[in-house]
Amino acid sequence: MNLILLSGGSGKRLWPLSNDVRSKQFLKIFKRPDGTYESMVQRIFRQVHEVEPQAQILITTSRSQVSALHNQLGEHVDVCIEPSRRDTFAAIALACSYLHEIRKMPLDEAVVVCPVDPYVNNDYFEMLQKIYQRAKESEQGLVLMGIEPTYPSEKYGYIIPKTKDPVSQVECFKEKPDAETAAGYIAQGALWNGGVFGFKIGHVLQKAEELLSFTGYQDLYDHYDAVQKISFDYAFVEKEPHIEVLRFQGQWLDAGTWNTLSKVMTDPVIGQGELDETCEDTTVVNELNLPILCMGLKNVVVAASPDGILVADKDRSSYMKPYVDKLEQPARFAEKSWGSYEVLDVQKASMTILVTLKPGSRMNYHSHDHRNEIWAVLSGNGETVVDGMKQPVKPGDVITIEAGCRHTIIALSELKVIEVQLGEEISVHDKHKYSLDE
Repeated sequence: MNLILLSGGSGKRLWPLSNDVRSKQFLKIFKRPDGTYESMVQRIFRQVHEVEPQAQILITTSRSQVSALHNQLGEHVDVCIEPSRRDTFAAIALACSYLHEIRKMPLDEAVVVCPVDPYVNNDYFEMLQKIYQRAKESEQGLVLMGIEPTYPSEKYGYIIPKTKDPVSQVECFKEKPDAETAAGYIAQGALWNGGVFGFKIGHVLQKAEELLSFTGYQDLYDHYDAVQKISFDYAFVEKEPHIEVLRFQGQWLDAGTWNTLSKVMTDPVIGQGELDETCEDTTVVNELNLPILCMGLKNVVVAASPDGILVADKDRSSYMKPYVDKLEQPARFAEKSWGSYEVLDVQKASMTILVTLKPGSRMNYHSHDHRNEIWAVLSGNGETVVDGMKQPVKPGDVITIEAGCRHTIIALSELKVIEVQLGEEISVHDKHKYSLDE
């Protein structure tokens, strides 16, 4: 099975754990059988390979998420990078062009596209296999997954099939309705549109090249910022004359708000937290190194991270986005391919960061024009390179780096370092990268 996973978007609905660089699919809140926690993207990736170990997976994502994907899934994961956010039609067109030109996939090969963040069981991926086979073998232009609705939701679009058979031709599509209209659709046998599409890549590429006016992968990539911003549903699905839909009756949940996410979390408390005996339906997710005590709370979520603290009624938490939009500040936590960083303190001319490097990893060899840095090693063993000079480091060592010096740090074991940035112009854009061989 060839699978394209769409990993996009920012994390406003799961603030403060998610932010512009750490979307909801990277939050480690689902318990594995061994008691550790995994994220949505790790869970999806694991489930795909449990059902089909030889599945070929391509993840299409923004540049800001590449480091987090490599951190959580490994350096081997195949990623198609979107230069900017242009909605799902451009993202899918870019991924198809990448598969054909870079990965040399034939135009008559089938793929299945699905989002990276639904909460599902393995039967969902067994259905993806069926969709892939139908897309591969049939003459249909498009094969969809229609999800049996469990209530008249106003959040999803609806697929109206011609029959109530397990496989049916599609009559039409309906956009997100009000609850009363949705109930009428469901009475007619309507299905939720879960954003799963099966097709032959040549069929989509032909339509995409006409609509977006590009001549190949590199041309689309180079002019990506200028292409039309439109969803795959509007641009392609609703104009396709030959569509089949397969009914899916298993568990499916768009766990994109604290209200829905808390319904599938195994533990009511993740991190340091305590609920007294009077709390009911209360969820705590705490990434801070401070305890949280909750007493007498009912239907409440408490979420804490370096970016902020949320205390909200679960039903109200779905409406937080306009309030979060007012909180303008850089992300204070992010995962990188080499590990993670957490901002501990920000002053007028300084920033203090806790850096954690994975064993065997290193930062880019780089320099800054406008700031000095001080590294204090807290734990682990490694090696620094400053202007070509190598030096072993251990707990208690302090390294001073002047502006303009090229530098990196290499972790031999897990390495924790306090980094103090000093300067009047501290910016993520003040960075020049080099090869270690230079």
